[in-house]
Amino acid sequence: MKKLFVIFSLTASALIFNSCSTSHYVAEQPVAPVYTRPVSPGPTYVWVDGDWRWRRGRYVYVNGHWARPRSHRAWVNGNWARGPHGFYWRKGHWR
Repeated sequence: MKKLFVIFSLTASALIFNSCSTSHYVAEQPVAPVYTRPVSPGPTYVWVDGDWRWRRGRYVYVNGHWARPRSHRAWVNGNWARGPHGFYWRKGHWR
């Protein structure tokens, strides 16, 4: 039983620490490109602003899109935040 508890504890610890996201810092906030928002596909759709993704050592902009809102949820846009080593991107999410 003790061996099973140790194995479970080690597995749970590994999963918890792997799920922690790392922040990637930059000295200055990148400038979002200007693009035309496409027409809404329907009256119930919500516009999800563009997002920044960390790829190959830098932030890359991904255009926004229309999405169906989740039940009783609202979209919160991502934003740039200042951290101890510069700026980092906080991803948007459904609240």
